[in-house]
Amino acid sequence: MKNWILFLATAVIVFLLAYLAVNILDRKSEARFAYQPKVEIEGIEPRDSVWGLNFPRQYQSYMKTKDTTFHSMFNTSGHKDMLRAEPEMVILWAGYGFSKDYNSPKGHNHAISDINETLRTGAPMNAGEGPMPSTCWTCKSPDVPRLMKEMSVTEYYSQKFSDLGAEVINPIGCADCHNPETMKLTVTRPALIEAYEAMGKDINEASHQEMRSLVCAQCHVEYYFDKKKPGAENANYLTFPWRDGMDVESAEVYYDEAGFSDWTHPLSKTPMLKAQHPDYEIYKMGVHSKRGVSCADCHMPYQSEGGQKFTNHNIGSPLSNVENSCFVCHREKVDDLITDVYERQRKVKEGTSKLQRQIAMAHIEAAKAWELGATQDQMSTIQQGIRHAQWRWDYSVASHGAAFHAPLETSRIVTSATGIIQETRIELARLLADLGHNKPVEMPDFTSKDALQAYIGFDIEKNLAAKEDFLEQVVPKWLKEGKAREAKKEIKTVSIK
Repeated sequence: MKNWILFLATAVIVFLLAYLAVNILDRKSEARFAYQPKVEIEGIEPRDSVWGLNFPRQYQSYMKTKDTTFHSMFNTSGHKDMLRAEPEMVILWAGYGFSKDYNSPKGHNHAISDINETLRTGAPMNAGEGPMPSTCWTCKSPDVPRLMKEMSVTEYYSQKFSDLGAEVINPIGCADCHNPETMKLTVTRPALIEAYEAMGKDINEASHQEMRSLVCAQCHVEYYFDKKKPGAENANYLTFPWRDGMDVESAEVYYDEAGFSDWTHPLSKTPMLKAQHPDYEIYKMGVHSKRGVSCADCHMPYQSEGGQKFTNHNIGSPLSNVENSCFVCHREKVDDLITDVYERQRKVKEGTSKLQRQIAMAHIEAAKAWELGATQDQMSTIQQGIRHAQWRWDYSVASHGAAFHAPLETSRIVTSATGIIQETRIELARLLADLGHNKPVEMPDFTSKDALQAYIGFDIEKNLAAKEDFLEQVVPKWLKEGKAREAKKEIKTVSIK
């Protein structure tokens, strides 16, 4: 009986080992087949569908960035009117494009449609028209490095947004981050390379793990358009203010010393700064960066399929994929982890919400002071306080995920801005009293986006109608022309040996 048991046990073991061996061989075969190049990728190929022929798993996962159904407590992958959710922003950005339209960012696959649809880019019906320069395309498409190579970087920065509409039709994709010959991560935007040089660093010395964040840092950063760059005086030259450091104070000093402002506020007459999205800078101040965790580790976690380990290119919130992103390192219940994240975000949000109301009131109080005859000498320190407070507020809210990436640093920034604007409003109150105004300044309805846009004189209906004409008449022409150009480019197949 024992012999029969041993015989059966041995047979089972042999069967399992044989099955395992066959399975391993099948997976190796599948892996070789999956990564057998099918087409040649030459130069800067902006079409992700072409790359997808060679890298189907990565391409299929990237295409999932079209999905806009994910919602967290404060953010979404779909449409959210941020001005309606936070109406005070209309006052803070009065006179600047963001007071017209500011929606939550969607996935990378929507980059082209989002920038065409926003009111901020205007409604240019012809080339050479519109309020925005070509530089606004820079982070939206792999067509951009192609154009930079064809035109030169400075020439690219010297165009209007409407000049390149038919040239930039592919959303953020493979060629933005990968060398087509080696597939290694690469930097395709010169602004990042130049920022490293300004800091006395060589980006070519970055490790692979660092590159898993730096390819994101090409776009998810604070930047400005330098119109005084030697040799490029007619260009809106994309520049990162990293010369003296990446923290909020270093950028503030950089801009102050350069005498730079994004626009002049029509109410307070303050030369203002608009923070873009300093995601990388804030991330560098947080614990994940200090522990060597890259952007891709959380936003593009590895996964296995068919015997292949690959990077998931469905770039989005780690909260939509906690098991593969967070739980590589963390060991706790899903609900507990998400609750902890939301609690950090809620506390920072509480501070920024109170802060933005205070800054909005300061702009209106400053307008009252001007109305009553205040002089520039009387207003200079007040304007500086408004400028610095709003810069710090904007730095903390424009950085998507700041309350998670570096909650302590973000809270510090918000606290410093709150102190600045409180002192500024005290000085404003004293000035208003000196000018004969000894009662609170009348405020508009801060709960209504529509009321505040009317308050600053913005004609929303006129702008919406113009944008509709643009989307119906111009954008389809751009896409048709761009697709016709791409159709002429041959896709070369690779013979399987």
